[in-house]
Amino acid sequence: MSRTRRIAVWVSNDLTFDQRVKKTCQTLEGLGWTPVLVGREMPNSVPWEGPWEAHRLKLAAHAGPRFYLSLQRELHRWLRTHASRLDAIWCNDLDTLAPAVWHGRLPVIYDSHEYFTEAAGLTGKPLKRALWLRLERWAFKSLPCMITVNESIAESYRRTYGLEVLVVRNMPRRQTPVEVEGRSAFEAYGVPTDLPIALMQGAYMDRDRGAVEAVAALPGMKGIRLVLVGAGVEWEEAHAQVSEPEMEGRLHCIPKLPFEALRKLTASADVGLSLDKGSHGNYEMSLPNKLFDFMHARLPMVVTARKEVAAIVREHGLGEVVEHATPSAVKAAVEKVLHRPRAEWAEALSKASESFHWGVDEPQIERALDTCLKAHLAGSHTQ
Repeated sequence: MSRTRRIAVWVSNDLTFDQRVKKTCQTLEGLGWTPVLVGREMPNSVPWEGPWEAHRLKLAAHAGPRFYLSLQRELHRWLRTHASRLDAIWCNDLDTLAPAVWHGRLPVIYDSHEYFTEAAGLTGKPLKRALWLRLERWAFKSLPCMITVNESIAESYRRTYGLEVLVVRNMPRRQTPVEVEGRSAFEAYGVPTDLPIALMQGAYMDRDRGAVEAVAALPGMKGIRLVLVGAGVEWEEAHAQVSEPEMEGRLHCIPKLPFEALRKLTASADVGLSLDKGSHGNYEMSLPNKLFDFMHARLPMVVTARKEVAAIVREHGLGEVVEHATPSAVKAAVEKVLHRPRAEWAEALSKASESFHWGVDEPQIERALDTCLKAHLAGSHTQ
């Protein structure tokens, strides 16, 4: 009996909250592959309870250059031990790609969750960016194709590298909307339910993701509660302001939650916020998963005019778009959303959810697998 095909799925996080990776693994399993997940151990990591074999690497550091160097070293070591039991490697984001390409003896499928070399952490840091670009150029020479999260990023990669780039947007699986009773789901987190709730969510609220702007708008949005669910530097700063007098007890910060718990809160809110700034190429071209989470929860939204996000919101009538997230603009947009009956928003959101779900782009995963496997086989025969 031939053994089951096994594919290592590499990430630089601790695996717990990565819904895209979970959906990808479910698709791979449906195609006859057995995923073997590899992430990293973090100080606050909870025990892994997923359905697949998982390995968490212990790194020498959790941030900065030492983190990235340690990640490369530990992935190399892991691969030396496990390569004989693998048939392919699925690399999520550029920080996991080099060890797989360097190994060279297994097919590599690259899934870029963002425009890595245009990320906020590299803006204004030309040396660091140059190093990542050099690594990217070297690694991409070995790739027959890649996957990324939207057409804007895909087209930029096509222009730069001449690669076949497939798009798999970070959309939820098709699902029945979660049943909730008004705003009651927030009560478990100590959030009063007496006022309409504006929700912002993000596993990592880094700089320029809009949390600062949302908090700045709150004092002017009388009769509104703002709830931030996530982690990151802007979440931490918001958390420090919860007790400030100008917030009037209407600012609430909840640490990041598992998907199902977050899904209930999303369905219980009154308006969703996505206020990314266009100060980095990665954000300008982004298509964050919270847009689709709001859509599938039938939650109308206020978004900033990032190219991909604004196009969907405007075309399908899912909420309001602001050019800049000034306090007055956010206030006016939130009030406009809340003024319209929720049932009207729900109709447009429900219709849009039929066109935006994981199954729409899922076939691209099989296409990427086939392309990379055939290219690897052809390369092996010519050596």
